[in-house]
Amino acid sequence: MSTSNKNEVNSEQEVRVWMDGCYDMVHFGHANACRQAKHMGTHLIVGVHSDAEITKHKGPPVFTEQERYKMVRAIKWVDQVVEDAPYVTTLETLEEYNCAFCVHGDDITVTADGVDTYHIVKAAGRYRECKRTQGVSTTDLVGRMLLVTKSHHEPDDMLPDRENTLRMSLCKESVSPWTGASQFLPTTNKIIQFSNGREPKPTDKVVYTAGAFDLFHVGHVDFLEKVKACGDYVIVGLHSDKVVNRYKGSNHPIMNLHERVLSVLACRYVDEVVIGAPYSVTLELINHFKVSCVVHGQTQYESDADGRNPYEVPLGLGIFKQIDSGNPMSTQDIITRIIDNRLEYEKRNKKKEAKEAAAYEAFQKLKAENLNESTAVNVNQQA
Repeated sequence: MSTSNKNEVNSEQEVRVWMDGCYDMVHFGHANACRQAKHMGTHLIVGVHSDAEITKHKGPPVFTEQERYKMVRAIKWVDQVVEDAPYVTTLETLEEYNCAFCVHGDDITVTADGVDTYHIVKAAGRYRECKRTQGVSTTDLVGRMLLVTKSHHEPDDMLPDRENTLRMSLCKESVSPWTGASQFLPTTNKIIQFSNGREPKPTDKVVYTAGAFDLFHVGHVDFLEKVKACGDYVIVGLHSDKVVNRYKGSNHPIMNLHERVLSVLACRYVDEVVIGAPYSVTLELINHFKVSCVVHGQTQYESDADGRNPYEVPLGLGIFKQIDSGNPMSTQDIITRIIDNRLEYEKRNKKKEAKEAAAYEAFQKLKAENLNESTAVNVNQQA
């Protein structure tokens, strides 16, 4: 493959952008990074590390590599996924995929030896940064599952317990400046950024499905892909935290309503989301959105609070349909994985956060030294 003029870009050329990472327990933070990276160019290629690479540098991932590959492919801003991408990003990788530069969040990722995984592309001037999404991380989500607290639910449903919120990060001895606990603050702008902004055409067949879609996972992706095949425009109704907790119990949902909204909106098979959708599908909802088909999976669903079938109306209209996603994975399966491997994940997160904290300290020290040198130069010039 010819490498001449690969980095010469203009408004008429395709600008290929590279991103890479573990993408374990893919959440809206990962999707937001992809969104920002895509806007820096015209074509986004995402490299996903293998299970072996992640285990070597961080510890065992929650999801398998095949599950992670599929999750990243489902992010609507991703154009191509490269499997088994190297943990340290090299210039050879950028050249192989004809990428002008690499994009990563404004945090530091290090190898098992504590080396910045992007030091090569940074030195070559082929590195760009996007803003990390505050208030969400894989570490945080794992912590919520293990702590069995409801403090992450929307404040409308329950007052947050400050002590439990601060304990969401698993590592108490060394909290990373990037993966430590912080509250996600939803804004209308963020929802707009994630939205397609497309209204259904008069000829579109509108399909509606609803649920919790908690810890958005590969089972949801497979289901929504099948839902999309049922029509032209897919609307997903997301139940409120209070409603989900009624039929799921314990500390469910693990992700609050606004977090779940962004996670679902980032999926390429979804066109629109109803925030805090009613548990029962009403005639008003069907008429308002001009729904032609209401879809549910093969899993059993609970009756509404009044004891009625939540799909009574679409059943009566003959527009209710149950489909098999072909993937039995559930949110509870993910929680079970975490619980069964609790010690391994706690050990992994403690090690990861300690390395990141050390890297951050070194970064701050270097930044201070550069500032002092710059100040000294300015003083000398003035003298």
